[in-house]
Amino acid sequence: MFKHILVPTDGSPLSLAAVSRAIAFARETGARLTFFCAEPAFPTMYYGVGAIFDAHTPARFHEEVARVAHDILAAAAKLAGEARVECTTLALTSDQPYAAIIAAAERQACDLIFMASHGRRGISGLLLGSETHKVLTHSTIPVLVYR
Repeated sequence: MFKHILVPTDGSPLSLAAVSRAIAFARETGARLTFFCAEPAFPTMYYGVGAIFDAHTPARFHEEVARVAHDILAAAAKLAGEARVECTTLALTSDQPYAAIIAAAERQACDLIFMASHGRRGISGLLLGSETHKVLTHSTIPVLVYR
């Protein structure tokens, strides 16, 4: 049924559990995977009197963020390789991870988004927000939530 699955990951323990389960799911169904990591954009800086700004800071920030994303995606790809599941990796920069997840799924022509959820409910879920909830709300691509 599903041929190409996007698996967003941030390297957290819950996300890594979802990566493992997505690999098993893909192996069972014969699907291929795209592991995705949303890289945060450089924070907007507001300048005031006497503000000091190092012109190299944004470049160093982007280098570090890209390195961390690469390491997260490489670890996921290694697990998929060990399970003999075809995969690719992708990272995009965005201030809104949910929007980047949806854009990545559309860009890669994925027919399923497989992602983790902390399962927060009630007021804590409302106050903290949830990238998973936002993806569920805004995506036209089916979403499988792993908890």
